[in-house]
Amino acid sequence: MALSAKLELRQGQQLVMTPQLQQAIRLLQLSNLELNEFVDSELERNPLLERDDNASAKTAEEPIVERTEESTAEDRWLDLREPVNDHTGGLDVDFGNVFQEPGTGEPGLGATSAATSGLSWANVSQRMHNGDGDNDLEDFVANQISLRDHLSSQLPLTVSDPIERLIGQYLIDLVDEAGYIPANLETLAQRLGAPLELVESVLGKLQTFDPPGIFARSLAECLALQLKEQNRYDPLMAQLLAHLDLLASRNIPALKRAIGIDMDELADMIREIKRLNPKPGLKFGSVQLQPVVPDVIVRAASDGGWHVELNSDTLPRVLVNRTYYTRIAKSATNERDKGYIFDCLQTANWLVKSLDQRARTILKVAEQIVRQQDSFFMYGVQYLRPLNLKVIADAISMHESTVSRVTSNKYIATPRGIFELKYFFTSAIASAADGEAHSSEAVRHRIKQLIDAESAGDVLSDDQLVDRLKGEGIEIARRTVAKYREAMRIPSSVQRRRDKKLVERLGDFA
Repeated sequence: MALSAKLELRQGQQLVMTPQLQQAIRLLQLSNLELNEFVDSELERNPLLERDDNASAKTAEEPIVERTEESTAEDRWLDLREPVNDHTGGLDVDFGNVFQEPGTGEPGLGATSAATSGLSWANVSQRMHNGDGDNDLEDFVANQISLRDHLSSQLPLTVSDPIERLIGQYLIDLVDEAGYIPANLETLAQRLGAPLELVESVLGKLQTFDPPGIFARSLAECLALQLKEQNRYDPLMAQLLAHLDLLASRNIPALKRAIGIDMDELADMIREIKRLNPKPGLKFGSVQLQPVVPDVIVRAASDGGWHVELNSDTLPRVLVNRTYYTRIAKSATNERDKGYIFDCLQTANWLVKSLDQRARTILKVAEQIVRQQDSFFMYGVQYLRPLNLKVIADAISMHESTVSRVTSNKYIATPRGIFELKYFFTSAIASAADGEAHSSEAVRHRIKQLIDAESAGDVLSDDQLVDRLKGEGIEIARRTVAKYREAMRIPSSVQRRRDKKLVERLGDFA
């Protein structure tokens, strides 16, 4: 068989991911804090970019999301500066048909897990109830003295020997945020090259520091230090602290036998223990927590719908300095300088356009979530509907992976609190009467309501919870009820019954 060369014309389709498109996709995953950090780094690298500090914080009025009407795409455009059209070269930042799975971004732009939902935000609350206004003092967090600084300031007042001060400062550096240190002093002594007796002596002095209970090596020692400070540490208290495991398991009969006292005296001792602080170090500032700042704000409209708008405070405003570009482009004399200037212009145009597209995509997804979960915003979590990414993706003509990126690390402020956008995506629990399915989050809420309403003589087992839910039209398996209960950190019916009886017998210490 002879070989011959020939020409063939073939037609096919393939998805081409340009570097700029990949970068634009990764911008979707960033939280507002990470996005601002990224924009700051671009401002440092690109001389043609500048922050629009004089721009008004006012954006174009966003559409009121009706429960029956669809909003048009034109209504969702933001009042951002248009990107420069010169030399754009067809920048591709369309998120409508992207199939790259989440989590494949570069390390510098990868998404990180966010904080919890339901946090309050003073400025948003003010804007939701009173309209746009100035920031109040609650937006600014005062600096707190750290536990380490507080302890270090007491060291020279209590310890005068230079060697003991060195050991004391070493132990201060080992204190965790709750106020505890490692239990093995022998290892610490070996690391310091100091006698164990000297380390124990210094530790004894440090344990007199404020707050009481600091520098403990165990919970029992922490409570004992506080009782000694109050002059309430006696042999009976020592026995009770030696049997904290029995108290933790609510095994009161065994605890009575171990100490040898009656119920009334034991109840008084337990109440005294409950008034102590098991983590004294938490009274002082440690790691500064960053409050959740929502990306989207939802407010009730006068016509019964919902007003959805982007939080303009989280939107970075950048401009392309065309005047500077014209000036330096004329002064470029070689191809290398011209190429650098052109690349800077391309990058600047891409960033402005992709930030605009990112904002409009977030708003589009948020609008559809509000439309789908209208009953939740009106009546509460028990009316949360089952929802998945595909429903939102089909409604806005985008791919599920794009919706997944948009809802990662993005928060929405509502009259019911601040929630992560992913909170509204829940699995479906079948209805017992072939009716509409129930949201798993709504079922969790109902389980918690049933358990909270229990009395000591009527504690519901998992099987009884299943029967109650089936009576309300929720078809659910026992193992699913147990899984939801454990996820909410609710103990078993046996433990709950024991706790409730203990509360009745010993009062309000438990």
